[in-house]
This record gives sequence, C-alpha cells and structure tokens, in this order.
Amino acid sequence: MLEPKPITSLQNDRIKAIRALEMRKSRKETGLFVAEGTSLLITARDNGFTPQTLVFRSGSAGSGVAKGLVAWALASGVECLEVSEAVLGKLSSKDNPQNMLSVFQQRWHPLPNATKVADGEVWLALEEVRDPGNLGTIIRTADAVGAAGIILIGNCCDPYSHECVRATMGSVFAVPLVRTERTLFIDWLGGWRGDIVGTHLEGAEDFRTVSYRAPVLLTMGSEGPGLSPQLTAACTRLVKIPMAGQLDSLNLAVATALVLYQIRGPNLSL
Repeated sequence: MLEPKPITSLQNDRIKAIRALEMRKSRKETGLFVAEGTSLLITARDNGFTPQTLVFRSGSAGSGVAKGLVAWALASGVECLEVSEAVLGKLSSKDNPQNMLSVFQQRWHPLPNATKVADGEVWLALEEVRDPGNLGTIIRTADAVGAAGIILIGNCCDPYSHECVRATMGSVFAVPLVRTERTLFIDWLGGWRGDIVGTHLEGAEDFRTVSYRAPVLLTMGSEGPGLSPQLTAACTRLVKIPMAGQLDSLNLAVATALVLYQIRGPNLSL
C-alpha cells in the first residue's frame, strides 16, 4: 500500500500546483478543484468522488475520522501528502483553515433529454450568476430540496472556486451541474414538457398560489439584472414574490430557496 509523502517546503512542485488552483484559469486548464475539511471529503466519498490528492497536516491523522480517511485514500491509490503546518497554511483558505484538504476532478453533466425528464423532477437554471457565495448557497439549497440538478447559463461564476465549494458545505458533490450557453439552452427548452417558471418583477402570479405543471424548470436571473429578455420570453409562466417593505427584490439565494421549497414542498417530509 502507498505511504504518505512528507513535505515541508513551500517550493515543492506539488504544493505549487495545488496553490495554483486558487486561480480560475488553472482550474479551467486542469479540470481540478480543492475542497477543504474532513466533512467535505466524507461527503465526496459518499457520492462516489475519489480525490487525486489528499493533503493533511503532520500529526493530525493519528486517530479518528482523519485517520480513516487517509487509510481509505491510500487504499484507493490516492497521492497523500503529509505537510507541515506552514505548508498547509499556504494551501488553506485564509479564514478558518482546516487540517485536511483534497484535490478533485471537476464533474460536469450534459443537458438531460428534455422530453424524458420525469414528472417528479425539478431542475434549476441560473443565468449569469456572479456571486460565488450565492451560488454555493443555492447548490446547498438544491441539495436540501432534492432538485434533480442545476444548469448554469452563460457567464456564471465558477462553482468549483474555493468560496463556492465552501458555501455548498459538500453539496457540490451531490448536485449534478450542467453548463451551457443561452442560445443552446433556449433551443433545449423546446422539448420541456412542464412549466418553465421565471421569477420576475412583471410576474402576474404569487409564487405561493400556483399549481405548477410537472416537471418544473425554475429559472433565476443574475443578481441585479435578473432574467434576460430572451429567457423571460421563454418562460411559460412568470411568478412574483410579494413584499411589504420598501425593497422590490431579495438576495438571489434567498429568493431561489423560497421558490424551490414552494415547488418541492409536497415531496418533502420530516
């Protein structure tokens, strides 16, 4: 069986390569990303992900969950690096650093066959979402309600960035992710059998009172501009979230959560 490789130098080539994954360009070129913490690694393992590399602080994996994860990784042929605290500090996020992190292959799914999506499925489409914290929270919410997957349209932020992965709390390993361009997405919508729902200030229906026709595709626009005119026109119904205060919109992650829970509510139980 493999043994952990000790590393104490910040100039080590493997350490430099992992640090480079902080940059979107490097993630795009390699197809890799970093996830920090034992809880995310457990979620990854439970969802069929095996890391390419596991990094842990020297002396932190002598017992408990961390020991088990390192043993699993070594038995799976994963490169395991036992690093000094200084090295791990350079690799970890600046706030709340973890004792363990892993490098994974990104996983992208193709658009499903729109004509064969099951009636019980709810899909979420996000157009040009720019805030990684919002996107990570939305991925976590989609996991919580049992959404079938998320379609990222156009120039969205990277779901595999450090900030987004951290905000998902591991759900990035559980929710299928698709990426596409607006024109391709609109063409694909021609085969959708159920409602294509958009939240919009011009929506005529209260999102809480609608009987949604399955399968449901919920489309949400970017922070600020909202849905593009093209996607707005492609929706079969536009709904609105009523508000009593001075504002006319909610944080994107909050608005998405409200509508997802309304649509998926009949399928959820304690």
